[in-house]
Amino acid sequence: LYVIHLSNNGNSLIQVFFKVGTDPDQAAVNVQNRVTTVLDELPEEVIKAGVSAEKEVNSMLLYLNVFSEDPKVNEEFIYNFADINILQELKRIDGVGLVDIMGARDYAMRVWLKPDRMLANNISTAEVVDMLRQQNIEAAPGVAGENSGKDKQSNQYVLKYTGKFNTPEEYANVVLRADADGSILRLKDIADTEFGTFSYDMTSKTDGRPSASIMIKQRPGSNAQEVIDNIKAKMEELEKTTFSPGMKYNYAYDVSRFLDASIHEVLKTLVEAFLLVFVVVFIFLQDFRSTLIPALAVPVALIGTLAFMLAMDFSINLLTLFALVLAIGIVVDNAIVVVEAVHVKMSEEHLPPMEATIAAMKEITGA
Repeated sequence: LYVIHLSNNGNSLIQVFFKVGTDPDQAAVNVQNRVTTVLDELPEEVIKAGVSAEKEVNSMLLYLNVFSEDPKVNEEFIYNFADINILQELKRIDGVGLVDIMGARDYAMRVWLKPDRMLANNISTAEVVDMLRQQNIEAAPGVAGENSGKDKQSNQYVLKYTGKFNTPEEYANVVLRADADGSILRLKDIADTEFGTFSYDMTSKTDGRPSASIMIKQRPGSNAQEVIDNIKAKMEELEKTTFSPGMKYNYAYDVSRFLDASIHEVLKTLVEAFLLVFVVVFIFLQDFRSTLIPALAVPVALIGTLAFMLAMDFSINLLTLFALVLAIGIVVDNAIVVVEAVHVKMSEEHLPPMEATIAAMKEITGA
């Protein structure tokens, strides 16, 4: 149908919108095939970072906040707790399309370069990155003394490498350069290293407390109310089994609130229509049997409308709920008009019920 492209700070987002009724699985396959055809044309850095394609409904389903009442708990801990223990559980729920934590507070080793020290030591950022990649690796050095098939070896040693660095001190001691005079330039000479987060661009707070804000979208074709109920049930389970002491959650945005309010109004309209029709018609006509006809029109209108919605494969949403209320009102009003017209024919022209009904319908059919 149309495409939207957004780029910012090294990230690119392409949204492809399809016509209503398009098979989402087939659409996802088509998009993935198009992406595959252009992967070779992308820069190497982009390919390493990865290109992903996801199916989702553009509108948001839930906005969930996870926070702690313990003042010692910071935003970084809550973010990573939610990323490890909550996100994966929510992604497994049937009908969930996208689950993402706002911001990027993943634990990361921060290297804050000092431009003045770099200039004094004549070293560039690219050289620093290259040395970090060379030394911060996960590798298997091999075996010393392995049997070659020619000479027998009495001893064999498996070499082990320390692996990737885990502490700021290990990063600080990375050797960047060894000069001819025997001096060694280390990372700590030109930068500060600390254990922090991937990004500090966004801060999330709930009622003044640090929090992790989780955005949830549904998968195309799924039932929003059912997905929300499953998410809430899973969050209640996680709160009992996984949450640390003092950790809580709430819903900042819940699309089902509007749907629940609409359903409540429909039910209230249904009850009000039934009672008002029964009372008003009985007062004016003074006939209990005649009063039953408009009253029975309410469930008839309800059943007929729902049957039509089922046949047309319509779902319950704000538009169909409005149509339901409208159908009840139209059918009940018409039933009242017919009953009153029949009563007029019976009282003024003294016709029997059958003839009075036929005569009344001939008069009001074109109205």
